[in-house]
Amino acid sequence: MVNEQKGNVDDRQLRDRPAPGDEQRWLELLDALDLDELTERFMSRVVTVSGYDPAPIPVSELRRTGRLSFSTLIEGLRAGGFDGPVAISTEVGVSRARAGIPLEALMTAIRHDFNVLWEVLTRVASQDDAELVIRHTGIVLSTVDEYVSQVQQAYTAELARMRAEEYSVQTGLIASLFDDPDPTSERLSTIASGLGLEADSPLLVIAAAGEDLRALRVLISDYARAGGTMFTHHLGEVLIAFTRDSESRGRPGEAFERRVAEARVGYVRAAGIGALRRSALTARDLAEVIAPDETSAMTWRRGWARLAARSLNAAGNPILGDVDSALADCGRVERERLIEAVRAYLASGSIGASATELFCHRNTVANRLRRFAELTGVDPTVPAEAARLVVGWA
Repeated sequence: MVNEQKGNVDDRQLRDRPAPGDEQRWLELLDALDLDELTERFMSRVVTVSGYDPAPIPVSELRRTGRLSFSTLIEGLRAGGFDGPVAISTEVGVSRARAGIPLEALMTAIRHDFNVLWEVLTRVASQDDAELVIRHTGIVLSTVDEYVSQVQQAYTAELARMRAEEYSVQTGLIASLFDDPDPTSERLSTIASGLGLEADSPLLVIAAAGEDLRALRVLISDYARAGGTMFTHHLGEVLIAFTRDSESRGRPGEAFERRVAEARVGYVRAAGIGALRRSALTARDLAEVIAPDETSAMTWRRGWARLAARSLNAAGNPILGDVDSALADCGRVERERLIEAVRAYLASGSIGASATELFCHRNTVANRLRRFAELTGVDPTVPAEAARLVVGWA
């Protein structure tokens, strides 16, 4: 039984290979193929392929490249296959990528090459040619597959080049925006157009620094895979990313915003492309004041006091030097209770809410606020004086 099965396999393999005397008749069949007929059959089918209806390139161009493709395939069949790259495969792959035809649509269209070629080949063959055609099936399949593979490789390579070109152009536009602190409205319109934005389109601006860069890059990558468009720019060691605010409102944007809110990033909104540079600088500053133990995004609402404190400290003006000195004269327990009461009050602006938070009587909170004011000269219940505490303790 094993020998019988082996014999059947060997016989089938022999039938699938050209026989020594096949060449002349095979070439005669190839000569009988009419390029015009092949091309018209192909054209009648390709225009029905999704992505080609209507064709994004002239019909005359489709017909020209279709005819060249069949001519090349027939020459490949004459030679028993391709022994290297063929020009028309590169031309088709590159031109279809540049025309914006989806790869799936292109592959569907090219598969019609085989169907049409096989139909016409079997029609011009006589009944006596049946076994000869069968013996050449492998050559036909491998030749068409090689052509398809070369087209696909040319397409993907060109698509990569196009993306690199687009990225290079966009990178240049964004860099020019950050380099010019006061661009004209015409320049802003040009940059926005180059990025596919409206000049006054609101933007979400995100920044990350240091160890937090990796998490932001993951967010950007996931957002792009979900269909979003994210632009990036480096400000020194800080990565800036921005996208349309309107785009982030829908899916996958809502999920993206939730993830950003849970990330260690600076996070602001810009009114439009003209405000991007300023907003990016603010996002950068917010990212830089995130405390080591914090795990969520730093927004302007949360971070403005920290930025103010950093600016004042950098100017050599200690914000709470006098307050710290005054409180140093208190005992540790009293100092902690006074600061606790003032912080609770500053967070809510309500003595009642502060008392509830601290589990004590309203009068206790009021007394501690009064005591704090007597010791330090800063009254937490006076907004102008409370602002110094808010900034100093940020």
